[in-house]
Amino acid sequence: MFDRTRLNPKRVIPAIIRRLREIPHYIAWRYSAMGRDNRKKLLSFKNKYSGETLFLLANGPSINKTDLSLLKGKNVMCMNRFYIKFPQLDFKPNYLVCIEETVLDRFSEDFSNLQIPGFVNWRLRNKISNVVYLKESFDIQFKFQPDITLPANTGGTVTFVCLQLAYFMGFSKVVILGMDHSFKETGLAGKAEIRTQDKDESHFDPNYFPKGMKWVLPDLVKSELGYAIARDFYKKNGREVIDATIEGKCNIFTKGKLEDYVS
Repeated sequence: MFDRTRLNPKRVIPAIIRRLREIPHYIAWRYSAMGRDNRKKLLSFKNKYSGETLFLLANGPSINKTDLSLLKGKNVMCMNRFYIKFPQLDFKPNYLVCIEETVLDRFSEDFSNLQIPGFVNWRLRNKISNVVYLKESFDIQFKFQPDITLPANTGGTVTFVCLQLAYFMGFSKVVILGMDHSFKETGLAGKAEIRTQDKDESHFDPNYFPKGMKWVLPDLVKSELGYAIARDFYKKNGREVIDATIEGKCNIFTKGKLEDYVS
């Protein structure tokens, strides 16, 4: 159920401004040659992995406790700055997804030079190349979008976007790892702030988001609303999402252990 106390000026006014600024991006997505070409690229992934299992890697500290070597040869999707973990792996994930504009803007060169296929926010199309773009929707009501060639709601977290993309790709089961659902930082959820901590204790690497970087505080309540919608959509259509995060704090998805899904 939607929490009406979240409807306050500090949230509502920026949301309205953002939607107004989104109009030219939507027009370009819908009518430009670049937008049409990008949708064709997205369609090439539709049901590509029908009936298969995807291992979805988040960026919590528990990733360092997870035996990622078990994922070699599996279908793996990662998020945001997980690419800094690549040198420690004996394999590379199949895909990387990032939607958060502050992260994409700060590390745009990294995302343009990914060693794997990337999916990033359409708004950064003029700054990040060699990727496929996803269009964010701004529906007030959360909605699971099974057709990712259409604008999709982020649900407050890139994980929700990944679950929609995974569904579009045809995966029947998604096993999530590293989604600790717990952050050391405090403040107004969804607000962009400058990091003041010397070390990042909320991610698997102490330099994941360096000191002095602008970032957006996670909105765990909003994320859980999106997760519940994704869980129910998968279940309704005969698919499943498993949370195999070690000591993860999220209680939305069915819990499991990685070892049970890699054989």
